Amino acid sequence: MTSALADRILQHVRRQDAFLIDLLKSLVEAESPSSHPAVHKPARHIFMSALSEVGYRVREIGSADGPLHVFARPERRDRGQDSQLIIGHYDTVWPVGTIGERPFTVDGNVIRGPGVFDMKGGLVQLVIALKALRELDLEPAMTPLVFVNADEEIGSRTSTRFIRLLANHAKRAFVLEPALGEQGSLKTERKGLGRFTVTVYGKAAHAGLDPEAGASAILELSHVIQKLFAMNDADRGISINVGTVDGGIQPNVIAAHSTAVIDVRVPTIADGEEVERLIHGIEPEVPGVRLRIEGAIGRPSMEPTSRNQLLWMQAKNIGDELGLNLTRAKVGGGSDGNTTSQFTATLDGLGPVGHGAHAKREFLYIDKTLERVALLTMLLLAELAA
Repeated sequence: MTSALADRILQHVRRQDAFLIDLLKSLVEAESPSSHPAVHKPARHIFMSALSEVGYRVREIGSADGPLHVFARPERRDRGQDSQLIIGHYDTVWPVGTIGERPFTVDGNVIRGPGVFDMKGGLVQLVIALKALRELDLEPAMTPLVFVNADEEIGSRTSTRFIRLLANHAKRAFVLEPALGEQGSLKTERKGLGRFTVTVYGKAAHAGLDPEAGASAILELSHVIQKLFAMNDADRGISINVGTVDGGIQPNVIAAHSTAVIDVRVPTIADGEEVERLIHGIEPEVPGVRLRIEGAIGRPSMEPTSRNQLLWMQAKNIGDELGLNLTRAKVGGGSDGNTTSQFTATLDGLGPVGHGAHAKREFLYIDKTLERVALLTMLLLAELAA
C-alpha cells in the first residue's frame, strides 16, 4: 500500500511524461560520443540548462582540451548539511551520425533512440526528481550534489579523480545507470574491470634461409595467451579474455614484435589483486624474447558491503511504499558505482527501465522509468540508513 507521500510523488511524476519526452529528445539528438569531446557542447549545455531551471548552480569541470564534466549543487543550501551524490554520464557509445540512421521515436509507452537507455534517460530522471522536490516543496535529508561525466563509456579516465573526491565526502551515492532487464533490477554488485597489454619483443630473421637466428614474438605470444585463458575460473566468476592480437610484418619473416590486449572481470577486490599479480608474473618461454606487461584493475569491484546492503534494503522498503516490487542483481559490467562504492554507500541501476544498452534496439518504457523517478525522489528525501 502506498503511503500518502509516495502517492503524492507518484502522481506528480506521472504527469511529467511530456517533459521527459521533450528533454530526452533534445539530449538524444545532441549526439555526444565518448571519443569526440569536441562535439559534446550542445548536449552538455542542454543538460546544464535543465539543472539551472530546477534551482541548481552548475559549472563545467575538466581541461579545455579534453572532456568537460558537469558538477551542480543547489543554489540555496545549508553549508553544514551532509551531502548525497547523484552520478551519471552524458557520453554514449554511438558515433556522430547515428541519430540519422536511428532517429528518436516515441511509440506509445516506448521511446527508442541512441542513448535513450544508456543513459540520457537517467539524466532526465534526475532533472524530474529535482523538479519534483522543488515543485512539491520537499526538503531532502542531505544536500544532493550532481556529477555527470563525459567519459564513462571509455573508463572515466579523466573524471574518476573528481568522483573519488566527491564520494569520499558524501554519505551515499545514487548511480543512474540503466536498471537491469525489463523487470528493472537495481544493481548491488558489479565486477571489477581491468585492461592489460602484453607486448612481446623477439628477433627478426628470414623464415626460410635462417629461421634459427630468430626468436618468434608470435610463438611466445601463443604461450602467453594460453596462460591467460587458463586463469579463467567460471566458478569464482573470474573472466579473462584476450580480445585483440597483433604481430609480425610478413609471412616469411620471424616476427620480432607482437601484442595482445586483455579484458579482465573479477567479483572481488581480492580476486583483482590476485589476477593482477598473476598476469604481471608471466615469464617468457621462448629463448631470446622479452615481455612487457602493462595494466591493472582500473575499476575495483563493487562488493555487497554492509553499507551498500543497508542502502539496498532502504530502497526496497521505499519501493514497497510506492507499490514497486524491486529486485536486485549482480552484473559483469562496470560503472562509476564501482568507484563510489570504495568510499560510500552506493546503489546503482536507478536509471531507466527498458533494454538494449549498447545495442541498436535500445529503448525505455515511459511509465516504468517515471516510477523510478519517484523512487529516486523518495531516496533523496530519506534519512541515512542505519
